[in-house]
Amino acid sequence: MSALDLDLLCSWEGREETSEDVITLAPVRALASTLDHEPTEYVDGRILPPLYHWLYCLQPTKFSDLAADGHAKKGGFMPPVPFPRRMFAGARVDYHGDLRIGERVQRVSSIKTVRYTEGRSGPLVFVTVTHRLSNDDGIQLTEEQDIAYRPASATKASSSALEAKLPDADYSREIHLDERLLFRFSALTLNAHRIHYDLPYARSEGYPALVVHGPLTAVLLADLVARECGQPNLRRFEFRAKSAFYLDERIRVTGKRLANTIELTAVNDKGVAGISARAVLR
Repeated sequence: MSALDLDLLCSWEGREETSEDVITLAPVRALASTLDHEPTEYVDGRILPPLYHWLYCLQPTKFSDLAADGHAKKGGFMPPVPFPRRMFAGARVDYHGDLRIGERVQRVSSIKTVRYTEGRSGPLVFVTVTHRLSNDDGIQLTEEQDIAYRPASATKASSSALEAKLPDADYSREIHLDERLLFRFSALTLNAHRIHYDLPYARSEGYPALVVHGPLTAVLLADLVARECGQPNLRRFEFRAKSAFYLDERIRVTGKRLANTIELTAVNDKGVAGISARAVLR
């Protein structure tokens, strides 16, 4: 990548967009039922469970403005990174207060940084996006998301060393990543990225099977904390993607508690950790 190209991409730093929404009940119940909770337990006025803010302030893109991969065409809010392969590499979410079902919210999003680096799989561009969610009482949640872009020709990074056994854990739950789960999460988050439902396309990007959404695995980890420690009970939740999970894998989400911190991992049946995360309790 030339310096001129990188200068162009970095010119997107500081760009903002604002969206408003209402934390309506139906999407909360839909995600809760997808995670195997009783949906009728969620009512107006209840505090929004961790990471459920991803259901709101979505940016609907006209069909004619979608790129071939299913995402919005680059060059609007997101910089026109010339690499076609996109991955949600990680996020850091800080809870300053509570968002409640039924509230009107505003989200201000900004491009924080654009960074070029060389990874194990080849060149990478990381775009870090900051989101600030507010209600009538002010900012209640701040999030930084890292979006990674790779060339189509990038070689696959080798998997991390296999675990001889599951991590030592206080909490653990097994989940089957099947088509129904991927479909419902894509629908709820308005995610048309074709690697999650179009097998020929996923293979064209070098994947052996349909790819499980990184944010879905993060939601499953946050949900484990909520099941074990009560919800909502988070001050901070952060995660980093390490390796892809694929359709029909069985994974185990685990948590090890140390004082007010829970170290979390999602591991498949081959012992490969796909996501590591950390939850800080209030």
